[in-house]
Amino acid sequence: MTTESPSEDEYEIVPTDILPGCGHALSAGQARTWTLVLEARQVPHRLLRREWGWAICVPAECRQRAEYEIRTYEEKNRNWPPVTAPQQSRDNIRETLCVLLLLAIFHNLILLDPGPLGLRTAQWYEQGAAHVAAIRDGEWWRLLTALTLHTGWRHLAGNLAIGGLFAARLCAQVGTGWGWALILVSGAAGNFLNALMQTGNHRAVGASTAVFGCIGLLCALATRQRHRAQNWRRFLPLAAGAALLAMLGAGGENTDLGAHLFGFLAGIGIGAILPKAISGDQAAHLPFSTAAGLAAPTLLILAWTLALRPIF
Repeated sequence: MTTESPSEDEYEIVPTDILPGCGHALSAGQARTWTLVLEARQVPHRLLRREWGWAICVPAECRQRAEYEIRTYEEKNRNWPPVTAPQQSRDNIRETLCVLLLLAIFHNLILLDPGPLGLRTAQWYEQGAAHVAAIRDGEWWRLLTALTLHTGWRHLAGNLAIGGLFAARLCAQVGTGWGWALILVSGAAGNFLNALMQTGNHRAVGASTAVFGCIGLLCALATRQRHRAQNWRRFLPLAAGAALLAMLGAGGENTDLGAHLFGFLAGIGIGAILPKAISGDQAAHLPFSTAAGLAAPTLLILAWTLALRPIF
């Protein structure tokens, strides 16, 4: 470091030529960054101390190269670190707990013999499970009803505990109405994709397809929010979601890996094509947010009505 003035064969880089509005002198941080860039590109230079800041001098014949390297660096890192819009925190714990409680109550009621509507437990599972052959025959409602059935308390508790965490996070981001509607749709889409791949006698129950759909939605939305300048780093949320799928969705004797995988993929696909208005920070305030929240339970009631129609 020196306080000397530039010599006759040197050129003092003018910051405003590279960054308009930067000022005529460099801050200590800018000077340090630019010297590192020039050192990395092996451009001769020296740092000068000014009363009002710092300056960088380069040999006159290296002027264009030095300006090019610094300008290229600034353009590539203009949005780094990424500045994400602060997301409005939404208190949706009460709504999330209500949905989880309703699932637990429903599971407990259908275990009664007879249970609601005078039906036995086996009848609920027979009419509501995701039976591949029946789905292929047009019983689309099984894609939804299967999400509300579980093989036991351990199965239910696992889905409620894990799903509740991710559901609360998604609802905090897009609003409670859109959050639960998207979770339901991704779960149904996952069951549909799974039915296309499984044999006709395959049966599945459980909300885990929707749980991994929720994880896929969160991964897709996080990827969309990252700036393209991050290159491969913007896909880290997808890698994290795949790791969760491997840890949480691939174990257990009766685990339906296909349902978990296709639920995750369905969530990613839905999250990738969501309009920005829904995935944005003001989603919960949109007029259709409440409608989306009401549509989800309405669709479930319709699905169960169709499922139980043959009995009555």
